[in-house]
Amino acid sequence: MNIRQARIDDLMGMQACNLQNLPENYSMAFYLYHLMTWPALSYVAVDEKGRVVGYALAKMEEEVADNDEPHGHLTSISVLRTYRRLGLAKKLMLQSQAAMAAIYQASYVALHVRKSNRPALSLYQDSLGFTVKDIEKRYYADGEDAYSMRLSLKK
Repeated sequence: MNIRQARIDDLMGMQACNLQNLPENYSMAFYLYHLMTWPALSYVAVDEKGRVVGYALAKMEEEVADNDEPHGHLTSISVLRTYRRLGLAKKLMLQSQAAMAAIYQASYVALHVRKSNRPALSLYQDSLGFTVKDIEKRYYADGEDAYSMRLSLKK
């Protein structure tokens, strides 16, 4: 298994991984925008045949409030079921977070997660150290609330 920076030719595999696993889906233009605007922040996990089996899609927040610091945002992460519990999601997240800090001097990374998504909450809180900053009511299209979470990238 290899973790590397995402490339344009990975987009179809990233989208396919998303469509298999997640209720929130994105257009190809959305993935392309992320890769063209923040090329160093998105990563893929590829199997021995070069097939994308997981990805982390990330960006820097473009609109930073007056009292806020530059920060990154994990837009989407997904790992195919047969490749879960191998630590790929954590590795993808760590690569993206390191790039945010090194390249953009991001002070923290933020993300949203469904309140019902226990495996993701365990990854974010227990394995990576994220904390819940807020609850965003009816954040998702189906009306489910989201936890707004953060992780400091300052050393």
